[in-house]
Amino acid sequence: MSDPNARPSLSEAALARLQAAAPTTESAAPRLFTSDLSVDEFLLVRDAGFEPLGLVMGSSVYHVGLQYGGWKQSMELTVLTAAMYNARQLAMYRMQAEADAMRADGIVGVQLSIRQNAGYGDLLDFVAVGTAVRARDSSAAWRAPSGRAFTSDLSGQDFWKLWQAGYVPVSFVLGTCVYHIAHQSIRQMMRQAGQNVEMPNFTQATYDAREIAMARMQAEAERDGASGVVGVRVNESTHVWGEHGIEFLALGTSVRKVNDREHALVSPMVISLDSN
Repeated sequence: MSDPNARPSLSEAALARLQAAAPTTESAAPRLFTSDLSVDEFLLVRDAGFEPLGLVMGSSVYHVGLQYGGWKQSMELTVLTAAMYNARQLAMYRMQAEADAMRADGIVGVQLSIRQNAGYGDLLDFVAVGTAVRARDSSAAWRAPSGRAFTSDLSGQDFWKLWQAGYVPVSFVLGTCVYHIAHQSIRQMMRQAGQNVEMPNFTQATYDAREIAMARMQAEAERDGASGVVGVRVNESTHVWGEHGIEFLALGTSVRKVNDREHALVSPMVISLDSN
């Protein structure tokens, strides 16, 4: 895995953009901020005591190597796991480096995406994007225990609620596991044809792989000095490997408590218009 304390260099284009918009001093306002926050999120982040500095991003186009699993054996594909983990970390580190260049206290609304690079079937493009922010109260302990800017994928609304309850984000944490699920023999497939029956090889493999991804995400939170992880979700994708090679990715925002405020939070009713 990559070094969590790495400081990757930024491109000249990124440095020029950041320097053009960055505050001239620690207390000065940004010359012009950019943000991917919605209007509601922007206003709530400001109400929580933060000013947006600018949109920050990191990218890593990665060549994922080859690894073969045994036909009848379920197993982690460690070479592929390392590739998927390190590529995401490189994108995240470059995003954090941009935030450091802007003297940010945190990054909110982090989005981490992956897509197959057009025209190059064996290359995957990993992109991390968020809005760098700075606390108006410079005495507040907003930064992560490591001293770096915090990172969070929470919405502006959830970020505001977290602050109201006395918690702050620490880091956007993840754990991944690429797993090969064993194939069945022809005899097993014939026995199960036309029947309602559990597929134990798939059940056990997916169960094990999810637990590995979850454990790695929790280990990142513990490493960063957090007391818990909120907004956890587990995504599954085959990417370019076919149905028997699956990546299990656990994501969330680690948090810690900084004061004993316990507000009675009133959340508005939200009616989803999603047909799904």
